[in-house]
Amino acid sequence: MFDKPFSQACENNKQSILEVLKRVLSDKTNLLEIGSGTGQHAAYFAPRLRHLEWHTSDMPDKHLGIAAWLEEVKVNNLHQPLSFKIGATSAWPLTNTDAVYTANTTHIMQPSESQLMMQLVADNLPIDGIFCQYGPYNFQGQYSSESNQSFDQHLSEQGCGGIRDIDELVLWAKPLVLIETIPMPANNFMLVWQKQ
Repeated sequence: MFDKPFSQACENNKQSILEVLKRVLSDKTNLLEIGSGTGQHAAYFAPRLRHLEWHTSDMPDKHLGIAAWLEEVKVNNLHQPLSFKIGATSAWPLTNTDAVYTANTTHIMQPSESQLMMQLVADNLPIDGIFCQYGPYNFQGQYSSESNQSFDQHLSEQGCGGIRDIDELVLWAKPLVLIETIPMPANNFMLVWQKQ
């Protein structure tokens, strides 16, 4: 029996994130999720955003876990994971993407990978396309909380790239424009980018 992977953070933040996605993706049709992780977010959001084709993606070793979550959700707008890893896979995995979502990936990636992700999203979204990017971020070189500072130290010890500064992302993301910075639970933020 395969035990589904489980993230408590996904469980805690899914409702807050859904409220934002419902609002900012109301007119979008084809979404790529970068770094679907356990698959919990996709399994929760897709049935509640039925107007949106939700395409999961991650490294192949995550696919079994994602598929296990997807198996429990009988909706036809939720798609099996595509193989995609920023920095290892150069080709964008989905045509006609008008929305992209990622959660808790940017601070795991190395800075060069974060930069590449911003550029790939910018290159592959159409005009008015939306990118929703969830996680902890720094503002003008400052941590938004002491817990984020401790978390960043932990990330560094694990060999991760660490919490990125929003100013840095803005430079990397052009021609995406940051249209909303929404405070979320546990000192996280939802960044909403639009291609202009």
